[in-house]
Amino acid sequence: MEIEEIVRQLLNLLETKQYQQLRQVTEDMQPADLAEALEKMDQQNRLLVFRLMKKDVAAEAFAWMGQEARGEMIENFSDAELTAALEEMALDDAADILEEMPASVVKRVLARSSKKTRESLNRLLNYPADSAGSIMTPEYIRLRKEMTVAQALDVIRREGENSETVYTLYVTERNKLLGVVSARDLLLAGPDQTMEELMDDNVISVQVTDDKEEVAKELNRYGFIAMPVVDSEGMLVGIVTVDDATDVLIEEATEDFEQMAAMQPNEDGYFATSVWKQACNRLPWLLVLMLSATFTGMILTHYEEAFAVMPLLVSFIPMLMDTGGNCGNQSSTLMIRGMALGEIEPRDVLRVVWKEFRVALIVGVVLAIVNGARIWIMYGDPKIAILIALTLLAAVVIAKLIGCMLPLGVQKVGLDPAIIASPFITTLVDACVITVYFSIAVQMFATLRG
Repeated sequence: MEIEEIVRQLLNLLETKQYQQLRQVTEDMQPADLAEALEKMDQQNRLLVFRLMKKDVAAEAFAWMGQEARGEMIENFSDAELTAALEEMALDDAADILEEMPASVVKRVLARSSKKTRESLNRLLNYPADSAGSIMTPEYIRLRKEMTVAQALDVIRREGENSETVYTLYVTERNKLLGVVSARDLLLAGPDQTMEELMDDNVISVQVTDDKEEVAKELNRYGFIAMPVVDSEGMLVGIVTVDDATDVLIEEATEDFEQMAAMQPNEDGYFATSVWKQACNRLPWLLVLMLSATFTGMILTHYEEAFAVMPLLVSFIPMLMDTGGNCGNQSSTLMIRGMALGEIEPRDVLRVVWKEFRVALIVGVVLAIVNGARIWIMYGDPKIAILIALTLLAAVVIAKLIGCMLPLGVQKVGLDPAIIASPFITTLVDACVITVYFSIAVQMFATLRG
């Protein structure tokens, strides 16, 4: 069903006061679809529909809503309503939402929460924002090694509804992680087999202080549904699930794209961000790039006498700069992607340079031949054709080497490679291409030296 159709259906039920029917309809909807439908309603109707839904349905939809719509609802909630919604949510989702709220609201909500929820939320909220602890959930199923399959299934039936996942179960002793058992193992095993017999004791886990992006990559690498999170003593403190890992990867990819486009990272959505903040996010790098382009202008000024002698040279500058910039961006994009996926490390610099150099030679020779032939045909001057061909070959090699080495170098010193991506590399390559172009031209044409 289309979102617009869902909105019309809910508003119609609201208008005709079929509240029981509305309650039943929302129970059958996917939380993500319901959240999107609520976002498309005006504030008054959104609150009415939300208050008519079952608590657990409303809590799930609330967790899926965008920050702007959720913020508007929080402003109109009473403390009791907000606390009830958070109590019904997965704790990691509740912690994420609390981080967005003013400290005074958080204090009131925690004061009204149950002791167990308050303790769990406080623990989650105290972890660094970029750590595994900040995205983990303490809602998982723990089993003892002496438990039988029958006993374990009873635990799942009793605690499964409030757990983030029932597909991966953790065997612990005094909270120390001993092994992992899958629901599939339990279903295929005999009722009297113990967890010690079934569990995999070669457990892959992450530290609570590990970077959340690295944790997400590890979870993706092993294809896990959930990753156990332990403290420095090996005590199990929570799990990171695949949906949380996906959110982290999307967030990090978005941040990289913004930095590659010369913008400050922004956690809010496009429409949720004010015009002033959008401008402030974009201005700093534009100012840096604008000032750095001064060097290209200085190089052009140095060769202005060559322009006067042979004006035709100026017409080829845009093509040479664009080609160099595009080649550099291709290499840098591949490097940044490879580093993000863990395929390329700074120690691979020599292998990368050698490979990119060979690629650059192939690409450069093809572009040089095509453009050299075109210019010879168009202008009938073989010397200019050779000049452009040689410059193109040099430009492609230089651009691709800069494009592959800069991201690796930046990561080596502990910075984000995306920072020096497309715009910065383009500016640097432009300066190099212009210098090479006129250096070759001066050597080839005696009239330019005089």
